[in-house]
Amino acid sequence: MYQLRPANKRGRTKNGWLNSYHSFSFGDYCDPAFMGFSDLRVINDDIVAPGMGFGMHPHADMEIISIILSGELKHQDSLGNGGVIRRGEIQKMTAGSGIMHSEYNPSPTQAVRFLQIWILPNIQNLRPSYEQKKFDKAAMTNRLCCIASPDGRDDSFLLHQDAELFQCLPEAKAEVICKLDENRKYWIQVAEGSIEANGSIMVAGDGMAISGETDTLEIRGSDNLSNFLLFNLRP
Repeated sequence: MYQLRPANKRGRTKNGWLNSYHSFSFGDYCDPAFMGFSDLRVINDDIVAPGMGFGMHPHADMEIISIILSGELKHQDSLGNGGVIRRGEIQKMTAGSGIMHSEYNPSPTQAVRFLQIWILPNIQNLRPSYEQKKFDKAAMTNRLCCIASPDGRDDSFLLHQDAELFQCLPEAKAEVICKLDENRKYWIQVAEGSIEANGSIMVAGDGMAISGETDTLEIRGSDNLSNFLLFNLRP
């Protein structure tokens, strides 16, 4: 089964400094049909105004991944970690038994846009941790690049769940193929540009849930901005 989650059907939080779109229920936005998908709990598409951000706040028992799409994001946490994350860089937090952190746009002029992803862990009360990595653009061009996995293979982030996360930057008309397993669930999220997935056009912000399928997933780039994520999840 294939189920499209159109970008214009997502929830939204908008205030003076934050413009955020929610693929799944989050904060004051609640849609019983979209509470999450397998262990994937949150995909927020956040745009934060210059000089603004999320003050110090707590998290626990969640794997949190942030992918910068434009601008810069300054991170600080209660473990003593701090730094600025730029496009092409990704951060991953294991909130575990509890962590405090802030995410702030340090630029006085440019907004920052990033995807915030939450995945439920398979172990509670883990030791909190933080990582930041820059992935080679060439490794994502016209191929699925593993950025998070249960075994940390290929220098991906170690994910405390039976789940994998891939990122791909397909060039226009380039094809990426993935063999589907009927015993797994998959979620496609278009971060930028547009793609064609098994003949269906998907634009930035669109998501697609896939379950119970055994065929081949064929994804083609549609423009020079094509950028998508693929989640491989438990049933």
